[in-house]
Amino acid sequence: MDMKPVIVVHGGAWAIPDDLAGCIKIGVKNAATCGFSILAKGGSSLEAVEAAVQSLEDNKAFDAGHGAVLNADGDVELDAIIMDGKNLAVGAVSCIKNIANPVMFARKIMEQTPHIMLTGSGANKFAEKLNIEKIPTEKLVTTNAVEEWEQYKKYNQSVTSLFSTERMHDTVGAVAIDSKGNLSCATSTGGITNKMVGRVGDSPIIGSGAYADNFIGAVSSTGHGESIMKVTLARQVLFNMEKGEPPQSAADHALEYMKNKVHGGGGLIVVSKSGEWAARFTTKRMAWASVQSNLLTYGLNPGENFQENINL
Repeated sequence: MDMKPVIVVHGGAWAIPDDLAGCIKIGVKNAATCGFSILAKGGSSLEAVEAAVQSLEDNKAFDAGHGAVLNADGDVELDAIIMDGKNLAVGAVSCIKNIANPVMFARKIMEQTPHIMLTGSGANKFAEKLNIEKIPTEKLVTTNAVEEWEQYKKYNQSVTSLFSTERMHDTVGAVAIDSKGNLSCATSTGGITNKMVGRVGDSPIIGSGAYADNFIGAVSSTGHGESIMKVTLARQVLFNMEKGEPPQSAADHALEYMKNKVHGGGGLIVVSKSGEWAARFTTKRMAWASVQSNLLTYGLNPGENFQENINL
């Protein structure tokens, strides 16, 4: 029997300000609808999460691709991962420059190399070999990102103090299950404003920023990368599900564990092998959206859950 396809996306767990809330909400709704349109036509979960994340990377409201933040040198370094739960195939990139859609590049690494992750200049050389378009840095950076970076430089704020304000952590991600029961996930980010050059967070790290396994479920994480890596948050959720917990409980317990163990805040989206899903977070807000059976569900604040019917 065919599975009912489901997709869930997130636009980052952080203290999203009111002036950005509207466009961020629209962004995750559009991304979820974009991904589900592929599932509705019989497309794969891998295609769906890639398309959904590309939609978010192309949206300057998010810290991925075209909306990326600046590192300590005023440059852009991007990270992404994509994973196929059918065979545990993975592709990831870290510290890449001048590529608008890192998730697309991550998939090419998964399918066209024997490796899982490429980083820095080596990754960019491979991108040139594949004729992936090189985008000027100034086209990937928003005026807001530059102003924020200049503000942090002016007051000499550290990365630690930046996270304590829960600002600019809008990593993006997607999880999906298709009609054949195959699960996939993808995560993409520009990192933290004023991060050290070469810093890599959780997003491209298998088991931390994302994980997918057809026998359990798929997860995409967001939040304080160093905390997420310490507890391998995505895999922690799936460990809980392997013990019999439903997605929401598994997510809540994993986030609680991270908070208690390393004092880290964040959020995640998860879908199980049976199509159950959840979007949970411990930060002030997390933008998320899901589509199942042409019903769009979305939220931003704790406990928030709006629904709309969509026509594809």
